[in-house]
Amino acid sequence: MIFFTPAFRLVVTTSLLTVAVTLGQGFTAITQALTLNGAGATFPKPLYDRYFAEFSKKYPDIQVNYEGIGSGGGIKQLIAGTVDFAASDAAMNDAEIDKVKQGVLMIPTAGGAVAVIYNLPGVSGLKLSHTVLPDIFSGKITRWNDPKIAADNPGVELPDERIKPVVRADGSGTSFIFTNHLSAINDDFKTQVGATKEPKWPGNPLKGKGNPGVAALVKQTAGSIGYVEAAYTKQTNLPAASVENQKGRFVAPSIAEANTALANIKFPANFRVFEGNPADGYPITGVTWLLVYKHYDSAEKTEAVKKLIQWCLNDGQKFNNGLGYTEIPASVAQEAIETVNSGISTP
Repeated sequence: MIFFTPAFRLVVTTSLLTVAVTLGQGFTAITQALTLNGAGATFPKPLYDRYFAEFSKKYPDIQVNYEGIGSGGGIKQLIAGTVDFAASDAAMNDAEIDKVKQGVLMIPTAGGAVAVIYNLPGVSGLKLSHTVLPDIFSGKITRWNDPKIAADNPGVELPDERIKPVVRADGSGTSFIFTNHLSAINDDFKTQVGATKEPKWPGNPLKGKGNPGVAALVKQTAGSIGYVEAAYTKQTNLPAASVENQKGRFVAPSIAEANTALANIKFPANFRVFEGNPADGYPITGVTWLLVYKHYDSAEKTEAVKKLIQWCLNDGQKFNNGLGYTEIPASVAQEAIETVNSGISTP
């Protein structure tokens, strides 16, 4: 038989009250955790998934969600005000910026190579010059054994087979980086297609949703060629062509060569760059940006966004190379942090 004295009841009651208060405080902390929702480019999604998971370990009171819907979709949601931030591999143009009522800052977080992947059984080490690559995607070169491709690949037995281009079905910063390069090296391509997130491709190319969709189509289609963020070549085990750069070198999309390219890009004060053919390194290299508002509706969200950007450009950069992305030069990263700290506010 168990007897409860008044003193014991007091201890039990006090203890239960303490537990209740402690749990109550815990639940309050959980329910009050701040959430930042973002959407946009699929190009940096593997990197951003890692960023945001690691960020939330350091700041467990801030949850960051990110959906890869393409750069075009991200910019549209930013303009509509349905996200807290967006991401794009194509710098916003003036018309897009003017539509953002809260104002916008473009913060570079990484650089990356767009790889030209292909499915050509029996052929490895494919080389594509800056005269050939634009002609393939503008429909001027239609067969793999074309003399111009053969000239780039002496000694390689190329099949007499139709080339099947694979492009993006959605508005895409990856498409912008790719078409921006082709426009920079070929005036006809610039006139016919141009540098854009949503190219109007000649002919009837196969279309895949996002980088994963393009990679999957190339993998399952013999004779195909497409373009994806370089990290997706590892996921699919598809070969990537070496492409000719401004110095006349045939260069594969390696981290080292992409870093060389990024080092040759000059960032203006607003970090908006349109360089399509860097002086050296892997030539199809672009920058990806986080797009954040200048004004948020709460001080808590303002501070959370500042913490996020500072973490991405400091601690986060150590993850870039391992995931297939280039780091932002340290001086540029510091300038971007200062821009965010002074440029974001609560009205």
